Amino acid sequence: MKAVITVTGKDTVGIIADVATMCAKHDANILDITQSVLGEYFAMIMLADIQNLSIDFSEFVDLLEELGTKRNLVIHAMHEDIFNTMHHI
Repeated sequence: MKAVITVTGKDTVGIIADVATMCAKHDANILDITQSVLGEYFAMIMLADIQNLSIDFSEFVDLLEELGTKRNLVIHAMHEDIFNTMHHI
């Protein structure tokens, strides 16, 4: 079971570290990550294995969104199958 995590907002130091720490804290294993800084804006997509997640996925989503709010970022997480379905043409 995998999740897609997206992060967007103004670039600041430690964004990747904070999201990675949240993943590690709840046993989500980061499989792949891509990030880009466009001017002053930060964008990241992360693929994480959530098979061994230590909390309910909905709680994990909420914690990531709270982290985003604290950091002035938009952080979304969704199951990979839902992401694929939404983006299938």
